[in-house]
Formats: sequence, C-alpha cells, structure tokens
Amino acid sequence: MNLFRRTKNKERVTAYERRSKETQIEIPLLNIDGSGKSEISTSIGFLDHMLTLLAYHGYFDLKIKASGDTQVDNHHLNEDIGIALGEAFKKALGDCKGIARTASAEVSMDMASAKVLVDLSNRAAFKFKLAGILEVSISDTEGYSVDLGKDLLESFAKKLCMNLHIEIAGEGDMHHYLEAAFKALGIALDKATRIDPRRAGEVPSSKGIL
Repeated sequence: MNLFRRTKNKERVTAYERRSKETQIEIPLLNIDGSGKSEISTSIGFLDHMLTLLAYHGYFDLKIKASGDTQVDNHHLNEDIGIALGEAFKKALGDCKGIARTASAEVSMDMASAKVLVDLSNRAAFKFKLAGILEVSISDTEGYSVDLGKDLLESFAKKLCMNLHIEIAGEGDMHHYLEAAFKALGIALDKATRIDPRRAGEVPSSKGIL
C-alpha cells in the first residue's frame, strides 16, 4: 500500500502573471495534482521542451505563455520564467501542510545522468555541480546552454524557497545533461509535494513551522 498519495481534499491550483519592461509571462494554470499535461510557449524552443518534461514527469498540469527581449539574448526571459514558476508553485502549495517535503530522484539519458535532491523547507539554497564534464560538452546548442538552464533552476529554487541540489555526470551534450536534470527534478518534486496522510494536515517540520 502506498501511503503517499495525491490530495483530494484541497485543490492546489493557481495562476500567476509577471510583467516587466523586458518580459511578459503568463501562467494561466498550474495544478500540482494534475496528470502531466502542458501547453508551453516561451519563444525559446529548447526551454519549451525542458518545461514540458518537468510537467510530464512531475504530473503537474502547466500552461505557460511568455515573451520578451529575446532579440537581445535569452537571459532575461529565461530567468524571469524561473522566477514566475517558483512564485506559482509557492502559491499553489500554500502552507505545505501534509506534504512529504523532501525527495530525490536520479535519471539517465543515454550516457549522461542527473541526480536531484529537493527540500521544500521554506529556505532557499541552490547547488549545481557538473561532475567531470568537459567544457566542450556544455557548449551552446539550439539557442540554449547549461548556464541558462542553471540560471532558470536557481531562480526557480529561490522563489519557491526550496533547497535544490543538482549533480550532472557522464558523457553526452548539453541537451542530454539538461534533459536528465529536468526529468529528475519533475520526479523529485512529484514525490516532495505529495500528501502523506500520516502528517494529518500538519506542517512537515519538527519545529511546527517552515
């Protein structure tokens, strides 16, 4: 019997919007207890692919529409999407009562692999490690890079106020490294956000507060 389950008592669904002089980001739907359906349009094709994987493997229903000053570069839009996504998750999770809180996941992608640890602790901390990977393997392709992926994930972690540790290893290229990381993050977040009935609606901390 699996004691960890999706909640049916309280909907964890939200919408979020972030606008600046540089970017416009709409998240009309984030459902923590979804089925992995997504509609992603960020104007950065590779990022669309990564966020689709995050939603699918995390069983989150997610809609994102974003645009920005990509004629300059992808940095502003990429980082702001991470910020908006973190704010949306934080809003949807609310007081976090009853959640498992901590989780980890490992995913392989051909010869590359990624290990992700998360703690929804209301404390922001981010660690990103490339273990023994040559610089040539992480060069920009498809208008995206490992550095851009790192920036987005760091913004996401800080706004969600979670501990997020990511370690990428093995052989491959930027695409495989980030694909493994986003898949593993989705799986870990799915586990960490699940309701554990043994918590009986309690905040998941021995202190009684996050």
